[in-house]
Amino acid sequence: MNKRYLHHLWTRIRPIRTVYLFMLFMISLVICIFALRDNNLTMLKLRNQVYTADKRNTDVEGSLENLRAYVGAHMNTSLTTDNGSVYPPIQLKYTYQRLVAAAQTQSASSNSQLYTQAEDYCQSLNSGIFSGRSRVPCVENYISTHGASVPTIPADLYEFDFVSPVWSPDLAGWSLLTTMVLFVLTVVRFGLGRWFKRNVT
Repeated sequence: MNKRYLHHLWTRIRPIRTVYLFMLFMISLVICIFALRDNNLTMLKLRNQVYTADKRNTDVEGSLENLRAYVGAHMNTSLTTDNGSVYPPIQLKYTYQRLVAAAQTQSASSNSQLYTQAEDYCQSLNSGIFSGRSRVPCVENYISTHGASVPTIPADLYEFDFVSPVWSPDLAGWSLLTTMVLFVLTVVRFGLGRWFKRNVT
């Protein structure tokens, strides 16, 4: 390659100082770190709103949807099961407990009515016998064949995890991209500077 051309190229590149690129890289890196941290803090705030709504039995679905939408659109906000953890990060514990309690109450009420029906049924079969000895097997048999069981509510329907994107078009994403580009430019400029000084000057 022509030495005069290389010298001309070096005079073009030399004004772009490595130190300026490095300073821009550091500024962009700081912005990126704070933006990623802000994304994470906002996710934690929305997660706490889900927990509060679950505990107070308020708008659980709305707060859960807000969290899901935010995590799906912002990087560094993942809510997934960590290595070694067997429990999902979002568990609507109180909602689940309320549903189980309601199912048990309904079942108890049904069984109470069923016992009355069993007594009436067995009394009609053995109307002449007032002894409980012959009626007890009849009542037990009626309840075992007509008994209401507590419905099983799958717990995993009330457990969630959300995955954030690797990159998102927000402040964190753009500053991360800028930081990476500035890092590459800084390294390239530093390397070119050393090469030109050795081979042109």
